[in-house]
Amino acid sequence: MRLPRRLLSSAGVVASALALVVGLAPASSAAPQSATAGSSAHGKNTLRQVGYFTQWGVYGRDYQVQDIDLSGAAERLTHLNYAFGNVSPQGECLMGNIPGEADAWADYVRPLDAATSVDGLADTWDQPLAGNFLQLKKLKQKHPGLKVMISLGGWSWSTHFSDAARTDASRKRFVSSCIDLYIKGNLPADSGRGGPGSAAGVFDGIDLDWEWPGSEGDVDTVFRPEDRKNFTKLVAEFRKQLDALGKRKHRHYELSAFVPTAESKIDAGFEVPKIMRNLDFVTLQGYDFHVSGEPVANQQSALFADDDFSVHGTVEAWLDRGAPARKLVVGVPFYGQGWTGVTGGGDGLGQPAAGPAPATWANGYGDYKELKALVESGDFTVHRDRRNGHAWIFDGTTLWTYDDPQVLARKAEYVKDRRLGGAMIWSLDGDTADGELIKALDAGLNG
Repeated sequence: MRLPRRLLSSAGVVASALALVVGLAPASSAAPQSATAGSSAHGKNTLRQVGYFTQWGVYGRDYQVQDIDLSGAAERLTHLNYAFGNVSPQGECLMGNIPGEADAWADYVRPLDAATSVDGLADTWDQPLAGNFLQLKKLKQKHPGLKVMISLGGWSWSTHFSDAARTDASRKRFVSSCIDLYIKGNLPADSGRGGPGSAAGVFDGIDLDWEWPGSEGDVDTVFRPEDRKNFTKLVAEFRKQLDALGKRKHRHYELSAFVPTAESKIDAGFEVPKIMRNLDFVTLQGYDFHVSGEPVANQQSALFADDDFSVHGTVEAWLDRGAPARKLVVGVPFYGQGWTGVTGGGDGLGQPAAGPAPATWANGYGDYKELKALVESGDFTVHRDRRNGHAWIFDGTTLWTYDDPQVLARKAEYVKDRRLGGAMIWSLDGDTADGELIKALDAGLNG
């Protein structure tokens, strides 16, 4: 099973994570249009609510597109980001069945039965489109105000971004390939699926998740000093080609980017005022401030912190560099970072730990629904730092730091008070089946 790519976004869960956090960073406009009556997020003048759906979640987690609807998330989201699309070594958007690199089976080949389909209709053998892409299209038909974005890159698949963005010719080729594949929907033929225009209408825009231009990311990700200027040019090229297509189609295709917390990474990779002119919004890293590979149990998503990474610090860093507040969308985690073997007494926070806590999908990474069950077992005590806006649970040995409904409510108030652009979720499959977290976030943003 492939690990969630955001699990490694920034410092990463690796043996040297502490050094990475100190030296690198902790990782990863048009207003939303109105839509379905009665939906708070789809109403007029609402803040953006952006949720990531993970391609690989349909396997071990068995989290299907249908679950976005059944949980109540679809009616509360303004944007759904599909994670992820890859960049090939040739510098083009990549599609196929290549283990660890691309999964056309999940994307558009896999047939779904009636029980797992958004509209209750089973796929047939002769459909040109099936899999997640068809379900996303059905989800949009049911929730007309929902925009679906293809998110390109992520921690594992940012390997070739620098090469793709390096020259004017490479940028034009890269952008054209992504628009052709995802926006125009010209999918490669695969097992009777795909073909010209087969996925047209699935995606409403593109989310750039290059981790990170100008500074270190995953072990095989190329980065160069010139990435900073090249990212600006790449954003401009995406805007140019999307607008050209939009003019012909009489519509606006959105363009967003996921951006980091650490000021060193911001300055190495982003000409902030220039890119913000061409981006509809950016989603700010609001989690993985500390990760379970570090030797000390610590907060991963605090709203405020003295001399440490925090949501507020991230917002201020982007505002100070010229980003408009209305285009800043604050990332929130629907998962926790966990440590075990925590010693030193007290409530566990800031104490030495032996290593990542055991969890269902990956040690040190626990879905909110999994952590909620630990609390309900009675073995863990919930602790809160009310001043700084974060929570953790501790049983005397194992500690998990995470966002629960109370934390999300406070973050929503912060977004409104600062007149920011909204909130982003990584990732929807961590929530409870009845959408406990998305409902709390929505109530806070739109209440």
